[in-house]
Amino acid sequence: MRVAQPVRISIPAWRIRLAALAGALLLAGCSLQSTLSQEPSIAGSASGAPSPSASAEGSAAALPSPSESGRLTLPAPTTSDPTPISYNVSVEVAAGASGRIVIVVKNLGSDIVPELVLRWPTAVRDTIFLAPFQPSQQRIREGGDPLVQDWTKWVDGPGERGEPAGTTSLGWGPLLAGGTLTIPVLATRVAPGPISFDLQILSGEAVLRSDGSPVWLQVEVP
Repeated sequence: MRVAQPVRISIPAWRIRLAALAGALLLAGCSLQSTLSQEPSIAGSASGAPSPSASAEGSAAALPSPSESGRLTLPAPTTSDPTPISYNVSVEVAAGASGRIVIVVKNLGSDIVPELVLRWPTAVRDTIFLAPFQPSQQRIREGGDPLVQDWTKWVDGPGERGEPAGTTSLGWGPLLAGGTLTIPVLATRVAPGPISFDLQILSGEAVLRSDGSPVWLQVEVP
């Protein structure tokens, strides 16, 4: 009985070396691809960070804008009264001291002003406290003499008659046609330093006019 032996096919040496070289190149390519896939994306990193221009714009928007003036201002009145008046404002307050502000108003029209009103920003009281009278024991004690006062209202807004928030309104009664009203307002010093603020002269909630312009003036206290 004959047993057949497997036939060995001889492979040339150059083919073996070629196969080994191909395998080595394949492994090197896989390793390179794996390494590149683990590197961070440069484009992704740039898109995730804010641009210099965006950062500059954000910083500029966050800065507070400086105010144009240190004056305490009032909101614009909603209406006006055509009754013409003339006025004079005297500031009798020395630097660092108390005193008074005197307002003289004359009705140049033929109609009565039902209630003459002075208005200023409430924040004025942080420097000088404006009041229509000087507090006294006579005014606050029980059983004292009847309280006699010329003023008709003293309101920190918002008020029931439309007085705006952040304002103080002092009513001084009616002003007859052709009449003149002298209003002394006491100014008690609370803090040192000058102050500048708006003052309006109104008929109720309607601003009065002088020479055709609304009476909306600026008061300077040293």
